[in-house]
Amino acid sequence: MNDETQDLFTTFDEKLLLGKRYLPEIHNEIQQVYVADRRPWVIGYSGGKDSTVSLQLIWNALRELPNNRLVKPVHIISSDTLVESPAIMSHVNSSLKSLQEKAIKIGLPFHTQKVKREITHSFWVNLIGRGYPIPYHRNRWCTDRLKVRPINKFISEKIQQYGEVIIVLGLRKAESSARSQSIKSYTIRKSPLKRHSFFSGAFVYTPVADFTTEDVWKYLAMVPSPWGNQSTNKKLFDLYNDANAEDRPFLMDNETPTIGGRRFGCWVCTVVDRDTSMESLIAKGGEWMKPLLELRNKLAKLKDPAEKAKYRDHRRRNGKVYFKDGGQEIALGQTTLEKGLPQKLLRLLLETQIEIHKTMPDFELISDEELHEIRRLWRVEQNDWEDQLPIIYNEVTGRHLNWLQDDAGAFTSFEKEILEDVCSKKNFPSTLVAELLELERQFQGMSKRTNIHNRINKIFEKEWRSVEEIISSIKQDNK
Repeated sequence: MNDETQDLFTTFDEKLLLGKRYLPEIHNEIQQVYVADRRPWVIGYSGGKDSTVSLQLIWNALRELPNNRLVKPVHIISSDTLVESPAIMSHVNSSLKSLQEKAIKIGLPFHTQKVKREITHSFWVNLIGRGYPIPYHRNRWCTDRLKVRPINKFISEKIQQYGEVIIVLGLRKAESSARSQSIKSYTIRKSPLKRHSFFSGAFVYTPVADFTTEDVWKYLAMVPSPWGNQSTNKKLFDLYNDANAEDRPFLMDNETPTIGGRRFGCWVCTVVDRDTSMESLIAKGGEWMKPLLELRNKLAKLKDPAEKAKYRDHRRRNGKVYFKDGGQEIALGQTTLEKGLPQKLLRLLLETQIEIHKTMPDFELISDEELHEIRRLWRVEQNDWEDQLPIIYNEVTGRHLNWLQDDAGAFTSFEKEILEDVCSKKNFPSTLVAELLELERQFQGMSKRTNIHNRINKIFEKEWRSVEEIISSIKQDNK
């Protein structure tokens, strides 16, 4: 931090002009909104500059109220995808811990919580287990599953519990014209609240909507962190400075754009071509993160059209085939064990974890629980009769996990060879028979086979022809 920046970190000034208002006016509005009703607050905290300013404003404003008026809870939630930038997550974790301890000590009704995705929707389970394609700007499936769904689930639960809630977000009109328009669209006349675009029982409060980026840094420079110390906000500035980054927004929708390559986000993010934030962090002392960046760059290369054709199946996960460009070209679907990419990605991930553990033994890239779920999906959805995951895990790590037996299919690689031999002689797709056999195994021993006929029909409705057979059929139809 240079001398000019150091001078910004001065004492608290009540004459501080932020946006169009002085600080006491902002505090007064926050207090009025809080005491106006009994609707609990949910504050989205990402650890970035905007959400930090919003949270500090609310903390300082409510701290001025008498204890008998602090009657409703303020839930502070942070999304934990488990693939976030290590630097920002370390900052978020330490901040939430200090914040909760201080709130309890002084009697503020703040409750911190990290919301996580269900294990079946983790990044690696979807990418390696289900064969989802590498995320890119037109298919950011990761945003919905890792961030939006867990946050919306938490909000839905609070709406069911209380009837209505107020969601506090660090959104600013100056971020973009689209964000400014979105904020204006749901404004309630003569009220600082806005209607939520998705939840009918939720209202949105944006205390920093009129702040510029300069206002945000000015506030953080002049007002010390109320749950930390004078150096806490300086550390946040240093983090941005070291990473050359813009803010990481607290996501509640799938439309929030990625900000170039200068954003704090997931270290695995392939939506941008280069992750210059992590490159900068590594160059300024974060050498231990280099294997993460190398893995991320290998993932990003899989967005190349030539690579997609090598690894992705012509069918979607539902077994259907879809077309693009006026029906002349098949739109690629999931990656499959048959084409080898899931196995390759698993090896890369495990090798990277081993490398990271040399310097950061507690940093976990993939959990045992995720490995078990990936294995289950391979066995059940992709008919992995060879049970490849335990083999790969042992070859890379030299260890064995306590693999569950009840999630393993009843068939083996030997039986797969027999099935493929018989089906080839009859010119019949072995994968179709394998799915029918797996369905029978799942229902084995049940006294009632509810819905089995529908399940059988769905298997037969899938596309079992090869790409060549499909194209040949289309050409014949056109004739």
